[in-house]
Amino acid sequence: MMNKKDVPLPRLIGFQNARLAWLLLFVGLLITAALWVFSVELVKDRTEARFQTQSMQLKTAIEERLLNYEQVLAGSAGLFAVTNGVSRDEWRTYVRRIDIERYYPGIQGIGYTERVTGRNVVDHIARIRRQGLTDYQIRPAGGRTEYYPIVFLEPGTERNQRAYGYDAFDDPVHRRAMEQGRDSGAPTMTGKVVLVQEEVDDSQAGFLMYHPVYAGAQVPDDMAERQYLLQGFVFSAFRMNNLMDGIVGLISPFLDVRIYDGDVVARDTLMYGSNLGSLDDDYTFSLSQQVVHGERTWLLQTRSTPAFDYLASDPRPKIVLAAGIIVSLLLFAFSLTLVRSRLQTQMSTGRYRAITEGASNITLVFDRHGAPLYASPSCEHILGFAPEQINKLRIDSLVHQDDWPQLLACFEQALATPGRPVPIVRARVKDIDGTWREMEGSYTAMLDEPGVGGVVLSLRDLTELKTAQSELHRLAFYDPLTGLANRQLFKDRLAHTVRRSRRSGEPAALMFIDLDGFKRINDTLGHDAGDQLLVHVARWLTGCVREEDSVARLGGDEFVVLLSSINGPQAAAKVAETILGQICQRVRIQEHDIGVTGSIGVAMIPHDSEEPGTLMKYADLAMYKAKERGRNNCQFFTAAMNIQAARRLLQHEELLSALDADRFVLHYQPKFDLAQQRVIGVEAFLRWRHPEKGLIPAQQFISLAEESGLIVRLGELGLRQACIQIQALERAGFEGLQVAVNFSFKQVVDPGFLDMFRQVITETGVAPERLELELPAELLNHDPRMLREVLGALHDIGVCLILDNFGTGACSLAALQRLPLDAVKIDHQFIRDIPYNSSATDVTSAVIALAHKLRLTVIAEGVETPQQLSFLKAAGCAQCQGNLFSYPLDEDALIGFLVQQHERALIS
Repeated sequence: MMNKKDVPLPRLIGFQNARLAWLLLFVGLLITAALWVFSVELVKDRTEARFQTQSMQLKTAIEERLLNYEQVLAGSAGLFAVTNGVSRDEWRTYVRRIDIERYYPGIQGIGYTERVTGRNVVDHIARIRRQGLTDYQIRPAGGRTEYYPIVFLEPGTERNQRAYGYDAFDDPVHRRAMEQGRDSGAPTMTGKVVLVQEEVDDSQAGFLMYHPVYAGAQVPDDMAERQYLLQGFVFSAFRMNNLMDGIVGLISPFLDVRIYDGDVVARDTLMYGSNLGSLDDDYTFSLSQQVVHGERTWLLQTRSTPAFDYLASDPRPKIVLAAGIIVSLLLFAFSLTLVRSRLQTQMSTGRYRAITEGASNITLVFDRHGAPLYASPSCEHILGFAPEQINKLRIDSLVHQDDWPQLLACFEQALATPGRPVPIVRARVKDIDGTWREMEGSYTAMLDEPGVGGVVLSLRDLTELKTAQSELHRLAFYDPLTGLANRQLFKDRLAHTVRRSRRSGEPAALMFIDLDGFKRINDTLGHDAGDQLLVHVARWLTGCVREEDSVARLGGDEFVVLLSSINGPQAAAKVAETILGQICQRVRIQEHDIGVTGSIGVAMIPHDSEEPGTLMKYADLAMYKAKERGRNNCQFFTAAMNIQAARRLLQHEELLSALDADRFVLHYQPKFDLAQQRVIGVEAFLRWRHPEKGLIPAQQFISLAEESGLIVRLGELGLRQACIQIQALERAGFEGLQVAVNFSFKQVVDPGFLDMFRQVITETGVAPERLELELPAELLNHDPRMLREVLGALHDIGVCLILDNFGTGACSLAALQRLPLDAVKIDHQFIRDIPYNSSATDVTSAVIALAHKLRLTVIAEGVETPQQLSFLKAAGCAQCQGNLFSYPLDEDALIGFLVQQHERALIS
């Protein structure tokens, strides 16, 4: 604690003595203010990004919902196309099966308006009344050339029954939409209307979607013909509140949402307003978007609310401010402590001089003529000279001739200013081995100090420090494998290029390069071979650009190239073409000629963005687009890529939520043995039980699951449900049936696949013999050693292994012969063209013959006609499955089907 009698407080905090402490306090508070402002802006940007995301997700959800409803109407119109006439009971049964209340919220009913000419009105009314609608009458009354009264409307609620006979064509809003649909042959939407079945006290905005129905199964090509052949319209009535509340509540519950009919904001055109509509003047962000569907445009307006801002608030700016102030005050207090110590030392009545020594310092004492008198012990392990030898050495011979004059001048300066250290001087000093070592030191003349009596030279060895600094710099900014700039250094270079491009207006280009097939090289030849290839690629890339350009390795097989100045996209494309040509060359590594290709994404500076982080993201998105388009090509960034990435993120989040909520089920398609003419097993198909879209087949979400890494969890879920179904079949008396489960390429090559499989069958208690694993044909092109290990382990415990999609793509027949497979399944694309396509019949016969040669059971999938079945029997196919025998069934329907098949077998 400070002794106030020694150092008074006014003197301690005075600016003359505490200059450094006040400077530290000022700088600390200045940095704190800057960080606080930055954090506040960062939170605001994140909040705005969240608002923009929710608004765009809301627009996408509305568009998808309208598209689903359009598909429902298309299916309803198709009912008239495939039959000569639809009865009221048939219409009621069809709409009930659609289950609109569960899968299509917002639809008040699905109906049909029949086209009636003026001379057929009386017959039409009599016919409808004979169908049970005794009070049926066309409304509004009046003579017209054509009428379009509502004759069907389900579900048959009391509210919907009030709409029978209503001729919407008499209303200008409805007529405009119906005429557009009639002439275009496509679904159309009306503007804002109040539904005819609404109560007086419960009127809310609504709209209708019309789908034209023509005589015949096709839409006529000519407009006049479409007008002549029109039979009526299939329509759906929607209440906007019922349609929108679920979407808004799920996606943006804390946003003020308004929907206007058309593109003008007005009270008369308001179709929907959320419950937060009273907050007109209290919002931070707003966004207007257009929803275009069915020849109609809606204006979707979203605004933030205080509740949204509160939920998006972040305490970190306050934490940054408080922490910065505290740290600044602590630094100020610490500096005052140092000032106090210095003042106490200066106030001391005696001064002591000590010659300190350290392991990295050398202390030498000279007389006034420069002759050495003393050397510290550290001189021996730093320079190699024993301290007692120092007086025999010539100091000028140990110092580099270029540094000796400066060192001598400092010695003379020290003699002229006794008791004061001269400025630090650097010199190269030779050690006993003749190696020059970088050293720095200063002279202090202490000729009158007792125990010293000379000029003290304190030297510090900088050799190891410089080496360490150089190594730290290399490790901090360069890739240790290739010697290229690393991510940190490249960020600095990119930021500098962006600033220069912004000032000068001269364009630059950022290229994101990913090697195609590099993982295969790592897996087959090892990481050492992969590292050697990366070194070659780094050298090739460096040779493709100028000295002022930058090449960096971000990690793995990802490289980036920064063209610091370029004429335009055409010049960037030429450089990318040169790079692709260089990467494609093959190189000899570990007695193998190996090579890869590259996928390049390009973002232009400053056209695409002026933010380094955003440019990296855009170039990365463009690179992934290049991979999607077949790899070994270059793609420039477009705005559509960013929208697609956001949509994929939304789909990934939806898929993850479905996994967490256990919304996946299995359906089962029976598999028949053609010789025994009985069911011998079933194939499990994964289905996503979507709350809005209904059951979604696996083909629509498997690729998304593979991209997002969720495919492994989906595979375990499907296998576990299949094992549970096996136990249910055993309890029902069907012990001999096998259940086939499909696995994708990424699931099988996952390192934890075997452990997962063993854990599931152990926990469920299912015998491995009851399981069949259907594996994709692309596995045959993978590492055969890994495949033999995995498939051999499964085969040894009794699992039946089936190669799926056989005959499609390129596969290794040698691998097919070496792997422990039990059966092959002919892909459905060959089966569907039998017997009308000779090429399909020839390929199928060849596949069956090849499988017989390899002693493999042949299974055909997708069998739908008796002609296909007859051909497969004649060709020697052993097993079949397809819609000819049965559609995929849920658990309950499967048991009923099997019982029915068993009873037929007993009768026969």
